[in-house]
Amino acid sequence: MPKPIRAYVGTYSTTEAQQESPGKGKGIYVFEMDPATGFLIGQDVFVNGNNPTWIDAHPDGVHLYGSNEVAHFEGQRSGSVSAYTIERSTGRLSLLNTVSSEGAWPAHLSVHPSGRYVLVANYAGGTIAVLPIRPGGALGSATDVKHDVGPAGKERATSGPPGSLAISGHDGPHPHMIGFDPTERHILNTDLGLDRINVWTLDLESGKLHSNNPPFVALPSGDGPRHFVFHPTGPWMYSLQEEASTVVLFDYDAEGGKLSPRQAISSLPGGFAGTNFTSEMRISRDGRFLYAANRLHDSISWFSIGKDGTLSFAGGESTRGDYPRSFSFDPSETFLYSCNQHADAVTLFRRDAQSGQLTFTGRYFPVASPAVILFTR
Repeated sequence: MPKPIRAYVGTYSTTEAQQESPGKGKGIYVFEMDPATGFLIGQDVFVNGNNPTWIDAHPDGVHLYGSNEVAHFEGQRSGSVSAYTIERSTGRLSLLNTVSSEGAWPAHLSVHPSGRYVLVANYAGGTIAVLPIRPGGALGSATDVKHDVGPAGKERATSGPPGSLAISGHDGPHPHMIGFDPTERHILNTDLGLDRINVWTLDLESGKLHSNNPPFVALPSGDGPRHFVFHPTGPWMYSLQEEASTVVLFDYDAEGGKLSPRQAISSLPGGFAGTNFTSEMRISRDGRFLYAANRLHDSISWFSIGKDGTLSFAGGESTRGDYPRSFSFDPSETFLYSCNQHADAVTLFRRDAQSGQLTFTGRYFPVASPAVILFTR
């Protein structure tokens, strides 16, 4: 009998005054997915009132880690990260422990493929941190903390759409995403406030980060790099800019960890004018299509990827909900799920693998203030 496919949805769940908008979720919701229809069947909710807005799974399949996007933890100016055990038979979560993220408002985390560390980006704290994973899955205190340093970009995006009033976070450093390259040796983090993508090397034995040479690549001032993805087979990386609403293609030298920009393309359809904020980006496993989410425009655009890695706008689809903070594919990439933060619903789309096209299925799954969806088996 095949293992059930489970989906975990993290939510905004606190009304803490510092948050940009109140959260109405209860924590991390657990669903089982029907692989034939894509329908999500509610199973459980792990109550967490501290904004578990980003989650990632351990390679062992039985541990999950979530960033708690708040400004205070145990009396310090910091958010936190929680470690959970996944019950194999039900998918339910049990809390192992919670540790400081070493900075306020942790917006993103990644579990390193080695299974030895959780990497976390603290948006308001201006820091990134390396948290060791202990035997049994619990987290230890940070083995390294780095403070992003440099001049903030300008208030308005250099490359924004005509008439855009998008302003977000150019008052100082704001790490927004942290992840790893295909070699698993280099660690990258976007800094939306400094308009940079920083590159590091990770020492697996000590858990220390060392600045790469060159240490970063700059984006146009004010554009606000938010998320990135690597192509599954080609030497390319794509960066999504929150305020500019652009996707930038970089050629990537994996040996030296060097990024060289080659193309910039709008995440929006031709003729768009006004304000938009991008959020999430994904690439299909076959490397043929890239998808990007637009907030305020409330759409997901898709791009065909040429043999040289260049992007061509191929289409767009309404998310059928307000402010898609993130989205994800199911394990087969037959379906796409959009987390519509302000609409309190996850919406379901069928994906055509040949054309990349998304088609709305008519299905809404009610989840209060959804922020992220993660699938496991």
